[in-house]
Amino acid sequence: METLLLKDKDIEKAASIIKKGGLVAFPTETVYGLGADALNPEAVASIFAAKNRPADNPLIVHVASVDEIEKLVFNIPKKAKILMECFWPGPCSLVFRKKEIIPAITTAGLDTVVIRMPDNEIALELIRKSGVPIAAPSANTSGKPSPTTAAHVMHDMVGRIDAVLEGGCCQKGIESTVIEVSTEVPMVLRLGSLSVEDIEKCIGKVEIATETSEVKSPGMKYRHYAPDAKLILVEGDENAVDEKIKELSLKYKGSMTLKREDVAPEKLFAVLRKIETAIVICPSVPEIGLGKAVMDRLRRAASERIVLE
Repeated sequence: METLLLKDKDIEKAASIIKKGGLVAFPTETVYGLGADALNPEAVASIFAAKNRPADNPLIVHVASVDEIEKLVFNIPKKAKILMECFWPGPCSLVFRKKEIIPAITTAGLDTVVIRMPDNEIALELIRKSGVPIAAPSANTSGKPSPTTAAHVMHDMVGRIDAVLEGGCCQKGIESTVIEVSTEVPMVLRLGSLSVEDIEKCIGKVEIATETSEVKSPGMKYRHYAPDAKLILVEGDENAVDEKIKELSLKYKGSMTLKREDVAPEKLFAVLRKIETAIVICPSVPEIGLGKAVMDRLRRAASERIVLE
């Protein structure tokens, strides 16, 4: 399959591909998504095939307006409406009980669907011109670091998908935050570019899902974001971590050591993709604000974790 590299002036062509059941990678404010018509089960199946993605890992459905979700879901809880007013368009993905119009393959057989409105005009225009909601996980090979540039997508997906719609570098660099609001206390199912602190300012106290929570969102079940190298993550007090990293650097000659500023949200995935050594050693970052999401990604990417007392 030839993979076209399209510019933003080619959105009509990209939309035509979506309408015909094809696959188009496109930019959002978080990472590049791999898009297909969310209501076309054959098109959605091709997303899973292109990514080698497990079929039990649900997809996020992207819309361009609040009005679009009425035909997709049964009801919109009050706290969902508040979050939409606060953070849409933006990196806020919400869990709703889905209608039959959404195929089971899109939601991995669940009776719920995750929906968001991206804060990127290219993405929004693609959805509008396609005339359908677009299902889109990150546009990378499953398990590898998410793409934040069109070049990252081409590296992983050339020959596997119909087109990549170029749109520069993604601003946020980490996927959206996924929130379940139908429970008495809302639950963050996936940490992301919208901080827990900002969510709580909007709707009050929330909980964060654990490993035993029901899987209703991507990013909850499988190891993700892994570079080709062995990633050793060292967690604990900053001074103790720095000393341990010095020790490991001597032990593993030729290894690469990341600095804390290397794993800032907007840099994280690009840094993980550039690693060329066999072993890379990474320090933890404070779990404040988006640091929670960064640590979530690093823990899922790590081959080995060293947690210091």
